[in-house]
Amino acid sequence: MVNRKLELRALLFGCAATICTMPAAVSAQQADGVSPASDNHEIIVTATRRSESLKDVAMAINVATGEMLEKLAIFDAKDIQQLSPALEMTNTTGRNNTTTLRGIAFDPDQGTSPSVQIYFNEVPVDAQVAYTAIYDMQQVEVLRGPQGLLRGLSAPAGAITFTARRPSFDVVEGYAQATVTDLAGYNVQGGVSLPFSESVALRLAVLVDGNRLNHVRNVNRGGERSYGSTQSFRATVGLRPTDASEAYFTYQYLVADRNQYQQVIGAGNTPVYLEDFSGKNPDLLSGPALTANDYTAVSDGLFRNRLNSHLINANINYDFGGATLSFVGAHQYSTQTVQRDMDMANAVPGYISTSDVFIPMRINSGEVRLASNNDEGLAWNLGAFYRKQSGVTVVDEAADNFFAPVTVYGSYPYLPINAYIEVPVSDRTWSFNAGLRFKSGPLKIEGGLRYSLIHNVYTATVTASSPGIPGVPTAPPFNFTSPGVPAHLQLVKEKPFTGGINISYGVTPDINIYAAYGHSFRAGSAGVGSQPGWSDDLVQTKPEKTDSWEIGVKGSSFGRRLNFGLTGFYQKIDGYLSRFDQIYYNCPELNGACVPVGTPNATPPSSTPVSFFPFNYNADATIKGVELELNGRPTNNWDFGLNAAYIKARFNNANVPCNTLVAGVPVIQGTNNVSFCRRNGRLSDTPDFSLTANTEIRAPMGSVTPYLRALLNYRPSFTATRSDYRYRHRELLNLFVGVRSEDAGWDINVFVRNVLGQARVTNIGDNNMVENTLAGPFESGYRTVNVMAPREFGLTAAVKF
Repeated sequence: MVNRKLELRALLFGCAATICTMPAAVSAQQADGVSPASDNHEIIVTATRRSESLKDVAMAINVATGEMLEKLAIFDAKDIQQLSPALEMTNTTGRNNTTTLRGIAFDPDQGTSPSVQIYFNEVPVDAQVAYTAIYDMQQVEVLRGPQGLLRGLSAPAGAITFTARRPSFDVVEGYAQATVTDLAGYNVQGGVSLPFSESVALRLAVLVDGNRLNHVRNVNRGGERSYGSTQSFRATVGLRPTDASEAYFTYQYLVADRNQYQQVIGAGNTPVYLEDFSGKNPDLLSGPALTANDYTAVSDGLFRNRLNSHLINANINYDFGGATLSFVGAHQYSTQTVQRDMDMANAVPGYISTSDVFIPMRINSGEVRLASNNDEGLAWNLGAFYRKQSGVTVVDEAADNFFAPVTVYGSYPYLPINAYIEVPVSDRTWSFNAGLRFKSGPLKIEGGLRYSLIHNVYTATVTASSPGIPGVPTAPPFNFTSPGVPAHLQLVKEKPFTGGINISYGVTPDINIYAAYGHSFRAGSAGVGSQPGWSDDLVQTKPEKTDSWEIGVKGSSFGRRLNFGLTGFYQKIDGYLSRFDQIYYNCPELNGACVPVGTPNATPPSSTPVSFFPFNYNADATIKGVELELNGRPTNNWDFGLNAAYIKARFNNANVPCNTLVAGVPVIQGTNNVSFCRRNGRLSDTPDFSLTANTEIRAPMGSVTPYLRALLNYRPSFTATRSDYRYRHRELLNLFVGVRSEDAGWDINVFVRNVLGQARVTNIGDNNMVENTLAGPFESGYRTVNVMAPREFGLTAAVKF
């Protein structure tokens, strides 16, 4: 087995070093699609809020141009992970998009700011909106490492900036592209620039998309398949009233309707059946035995997620000669409506645990920035940033209380309970920053500080009601309301300093070395839906602080036909904000309900759990790693490249909530509401090593050019500590064969995604899904999973004008 693994890795590296590779992460592509490895073109990025050559920026960055996104049929923003190592972009439940970078994970349900901030046209946006539709892009940049200075919101792992194409003031130009696949997928998109004068221009873009999402079918709903459709429209007006000023105003409308069933694997199970005391009833089986290759769900209810979003964005610049005054701002109003069966693994067959969630998001943000224009000597910048998010999330769901994991005469004994929860969102951030830059010949030193005022209020109103059980005096009707967050933990106010400094030196005109330090910060949060009797540390998390040190070298050789970059870094996180799901807890009890400590006649907490809950908690962590990038153009008709990363992201002797079992039964050990364990394992279910590579080989034949294109994404096998699961190695290979005109005015290709047909698990739940009862849990026999999309054939036709 070891020899086979070594042979596979050797084959992959050999392939990546020759014909199986091309400019990884598309970082060898410029906006016009011409490789910087020829004709002395350079990669221009805006990672530092200035247009600079990639090799001059003291930061590890991956770049994907809009042209390459179209070439590689990347219609889902999450597929950008195929272009950047150690980047994982997932949607594990169909309703929450998560981003993991450099092993630093994030769960949107933990209520904190993300570990990777997302920006659209330089304004922060919600990941759910940014990831739902990607089209007519100018460039996508993945900024690796802590962010605490350049943009208004701090993040410990990095940032991803999406920049839409702007209108041309010179000529009418645009594109149209259509794709269909054998798995009922389609994508039609296009954009056109209309210059009305030298000072007024308009760009219009549109997207219509449909696909099977995670390709899962539900055997308990007549074989229904997951499916989603998305439509979006974008209009950008460009104004250049004077030679010194320009402004761009963008409006984007997006609507998506997705029914995504949760895939599960396992043997399934059936509850105890008491009608004639004959044992279990096979008719109540939660579902058949399932593996990853089955792409199957077993829930009795649907999972529908509808998103409606409006985004207005402004980007204005005025050049005073010595300095430029800039403003970027946005108003986003989105609504997300989710209908789902919370019993995703069908632990209680024939029963639908209904949940209806309405999430409105009103986000206003703006930034004013004044920066000097000089490149040599001493330069400076000043800025102020503001962001506010508001809205009231409403949850209406079943919270039925089952008495035992049994059925009696075909029905379940339980007390019907409805939970109605209102969660007002009130997050506000002000920040002020200042920076200096000194450049003298090959030497450049730059740095700065950002001072933030963070004001978040965490409140909730929880109403529980029940009609009771007729004829049962001990189960009367009730209706009561309680706060979801204790009053003394509702307000989070922080005043952190973040920022950094770096120094770079041009050893030669084509080679730069650099060293950088960065500091970031994330405010803690309060867990909504907490129970009376819990200790404060289980309800409210403390703030997280990050320090990172990085060194690197970037450059090119052979007349810029070969570009390279090597980065090494060490990062220390104090109080890393993490989430621990399905943790069993106890509390003082009175009449079967949790009550505050000291309540008269209450039963003290025991070692027997009351139920389980997802807890947020702080834990120290360290991340260290090395990242390598190679890309180039050995000949005019062959591009190649490779990105690889080896990163160890681990808890550092962290004392965190966990589950302890005695003879297979969960118990609470110690004097806390939950058990605690020491951990030094992975921060996320991601491997230490990852690799991405792609290539294009062309064979010009007069007025047409046939080509072969490939994209490879490799993840080795590894064992996840938290889920105790051995992930298998993954080799995701996509191939494209096509022909285009000499001037790239038209292009037709056929492609195969997942050529090897692998069905590897990419994410798995920590344990089998269960439904708790007063006398033990219903056991589903399944774990929730996400799996690589199956092999898919497609055809794309595109024109440019």
